[in-house]
Amino acid sequence: MLGMTESNDAPRGPKHESNTVVLDAKGLRALAHPVRVQLVGLLRKFGPSTATRLAERLGVNSGTASYHLRQLGDAGFVEEDTGRGNARERWWRAVHQSTRFRETDLAEREPEATLAYLQSVAAAYTLRTQRALSELQTMPDGWRGTFDMSDWSLRLTPDETVNLREELSALLARYRPDTPETADEAPEGARRVSLISQILPELDAPDADGPDGTGDGDPAPEGRRGETR
Repeated sequence: MLGMTESNDAPRGPKHESNTVVLDAKGLRALAHPVRVQLVGLLRKFGPSTATRLAERLGVNSGTASYHLRQLGDAGFVEEDTGRGNARERWWRAVHQSTRFRETDLAEREPEATLAYLQSVAAAYTLRTQRALSELQTMPDGWRGTFDMSDWSLRLTPDETVNLREELSALLARYRPDTPETADEAPEGARRVSLISQILPELDAPDADGPDGTGDGDPAPEGRRGETR
């Protein structure tokens, strides 16, 4: 991660890496609310919008959406799109396309905000998965065959786990990102695909050997354990 040189002329809000925002304490606290996490996600995915339209997507009233958009604006995550709308209709756009939060010391300094933020992200992922499942039966055959939900049990050291995360990031970097700006450049037939990655250490899990010394009793078959297609 690259830091920023602090000065009176530095932009408000979290530090930046190209089109990625690196959370600081202020940014973390600003995102420690499920509505704000979802608002930022919608603006990144679909482009500029109004509080009224965003509120309809989230099932909240426009006043609530406007309030949270202002808070996100103060923290530097969204900004007013002055090229759209009129005096009665205020448009907003995302400032960045992705968020990075990997600062261990920040999590230790802001434990409550960290937990609230991560829980909000997890809830947003769950909603996205449920939405895809509800639409599965109506997907075209070609896309229905691409659907996958899998989990993998690995036994790794901390260093190996970091390497896994970095290798996954490098692999995904080879593929076309989805942004409002690049949508028109995608080839015909391309659609939005969400890949949700979760690396979850299970430090309190039982030992590999069960009471009878033959394992933990997991009935999953050998190989890709726990995988569901």
